[in-house]
Amino acid sequence: MIKASMHIKTPSIGGGRFRKQSKRAAPVYIACALLLLLYTQIDHFERFQHTPGEVLKRVLAYQQPMVRAQDSKFPKKIWQTWKTDPLEFEQRESERARTWPQLNPGHRYEVLTDNNDLDYVETHFGRDGVVYRPDIIETYRTLNATIIKADLLRYLVMYAEGGVYADIDVENLRAVNTWIPPQFNESDVDLVISVEIDEPSFVNHTILGPKSQSFCQWTFMTKPKHPVMMRLIEHVLHWLNEVAQKQAVPISEIKLNFDEVITGTGPSAFTTAVLAEMAAQTHRRLYWDTFHALTQPVLVGNILVLTVDSFAAGQGHSNSLSHDSPNALVKHHYHASLWPSRHPRYSHPAYGMVEECNWEPGCVWNWTDNTAAFDSLSFDDKVKLIKEKEQIDKERYDAEVAEDEAAAKEEAARLQAELKTECEAASYVHIEQITQAQTPPALIQTQPWWPASQTPTEQQPGAQQPANQEQSTPQPDPQQSGQKENQTPPQVQTQRELQVQPPAEQATPASNADRQPEVRI
Repeated sequence: MIKASMHIKTPSIGGGRFRKQSKRAAPVYIACALLLLLYTQIDHFERFQHTPGEVLKRVLAYQQPMVRAQDSKFPKKIWQTWKTDPLEFEQRESERARTWPQLNPGHRYEVLTDNNDLDYVETHFGRDGVVYRPDIIETYRTLNATIIKADLLRYLVMYAEGGVYADIDVENLRAVNTWIPPQFNESDVDLVISVEIDEPSFVNHTILGPKSQSFCQWTFMTKPKHPVMMRLIEHVLHWLNEVAQKQAVPISEIKLNFDEVITGTGPSAFTTAVLAEMAAQTHRRLYWDTFHALTQPVLVGNILVLTVDSFAAGQGHSNSLSHDSPNALVKHHYHASLWPSRHPRYSHPAYGMVEECNWEPGCVWNWTDNTAAFDSLSFDDKVKLIKEKEQIDKERYDAEVAEDEAAAKEEAARLQAELKTECEAASYVHIEQITQAQTPPALIQTQPWWPASQTPTEQQPGAQQPANQEQSTPQPDPQQSGQKENQTPPQVQTQRELQVQPPAEQATPASNADRQPEVRI
């Protein structure tokens, strides 16, 4: 549930609902200028023989999302992307992913994988798709940088169909239908986002500055064809071509560091596109002050911005609270965030990465001062600091390995215990079923059915019981009756005893095949 204090009506910035482009036709000369620009810049996409009509269709398609359907609902769809389909998820991915359909049974849940992502892009951005964009298809097909493809794919999917997007390591805490606070009308909202990093004091920092004020893009909700998604798509295509030209390589061979990914397709790019669309809708430039230390959701145009706790709780910075906060809607576990190993951050040889400070001011400024003074140190002092850093890194690495191994052993023990419990429970139920089937309640015997002359311990495993117990009952021999009249007569089973005998074939197993199955743990 949303905290009561959030029920206060928050005025939307820009004066409420906007008539926007639905009542403002774009001037013809702008469309013509865009048409001419795209057609003259066709060398960026040499593989595609665009006709003027196709280019005009592309321009109009880009303008189409600016016209919003009134009173529309968010699609009941939840999207995630991963290497494999859900049936092949590892334990941790499975545990996070299943929270989405469990808390949202009325939503369609779908995972795009490495095996079907290209088919999706070709279908939805081909001739019969939501918009015909062969340049998108070719760029996506060419890309080899996994994180860039993942970022681009989420924008493509959200543009084409809308719904909720969440990274595979994001756990759902509260149902999607509670994400829009009751003081807002769903028909007025087309995009729901959350603050992620709110550290404006570092805005001028060389490394942290571009990342110090951003919205979260590991989870968001949108209606189809939102202009923010198309802004992102266009930006990514243009940026990739710029990088490829700068490095003088095809897009498939570009090399990117961590900060280039963040600004090119990640949270910084996402934030830039959101702010640009807000400015377009409100006709004024917005500054981060609007979202700094946000305590209540705010509606800017048709974009609803939630507090940092909504999608980015538990970060240890940006005034984010724990995941126990009533505002927390999801929990990011970060176990899928391994891409920085392929796109490394800047790491000083003696002081490491500034991101390790996790936005703690004292740590950040110490790192900044120390790295600035490093060049003025003597050679021996530099070597000493570097060796100290290497030793610290080794100790930390060893501790992480030991922690991972301990966690793996603990997880293996837990799984083994669960398996043992399940097997024991299944074995108990199976044995109970067999016992009940062999001894029906109506035939519970009250007297032993074996002959008195033979005790149960004398029954041999391979001994055959007579098919008809009545025939096996000893009968007196007329010729020998005289000789045996002084002997104890054999017990004669009564009709009642015969009725309560179990079936002959169940009396004693005749072979190994008749024995109950043996369960081993």
